[in-house]
Amino acid sequence: MGINHWPEGERPREKLLNNGAQALSDAELLAIFLRVGVQGRSAVDLARDLLSSFGGLRPLLEANQASFCAAHGLGSAKYAQLQATLELSRRHLASQLARGNALTSPALVRHYLSSQLRHLGHEEFAVLFLDTQHRIIRYESLFRGTLDSASVYPREVAKRALELSAGAVILAHNHPSGVAEPSDADRRITERLKDALALFDVRVLDHFVVGDGDVVSFAERGWL
Repeated sequence: MGINHWPEGERPREKLLNNGAQALSDAELLAIFLRVGVQGRSAVDLARDLLSSFGGLRPLLEANQASFCAAHGLGSAKYAQLQATLELSRRHLASQLARGNALTSPALVRHYLSSQLRHLGHEEFAVLFLDTQHRIIRYESLFRGTLDSASVYPREVAKRALELSAGAVILAHNHPSGVAEPSDADRRITERLKDALALFDVRVLDHFVVGDGDVVSFAERGWL
């Protein structure tokens, strides 16, 4: 039986409109994205199959193009649609940050940095450049690869901060291993950057290390 024949209160779209998106299960939300099912399977049935096949919602959303398009009921059009949806979400978070003081929205900063870095299969070092009122000027990824004291250049971060007239920065990088616990190298890099930026009166407010399901803050650890 197609979803259009279900009782109205059980249809994902109607449930969302009546109760809000938070009331829906992962499968129901995914079914709205899929819009239609396949032969003999409703959109909700297909969504459940996909979640089971990929091992959950997050692995599905972060699947590469080849894996995503190979799944039954998906394809390049759906992949493009998904990537556009995810990018809209990241830009929405960025616009929320841009409207206020970064220090008054620590949860939003974590969420935004996690959305930018968590899914990457390589290490990437990024910086949130802030003005003197701690409002966001720009987010930029500056270094990628194996991050250590030899591959993160304080002079490049300082140069970019001066170009943007930044008064403060929030540093961030990911651990593709999924473990967010900072390493000794992470702490050394942070100290070098803090010392270099201090020469130009640019404060390092925090350094976030993004793991698979956790984000560690240097400031919360008392390391800054």
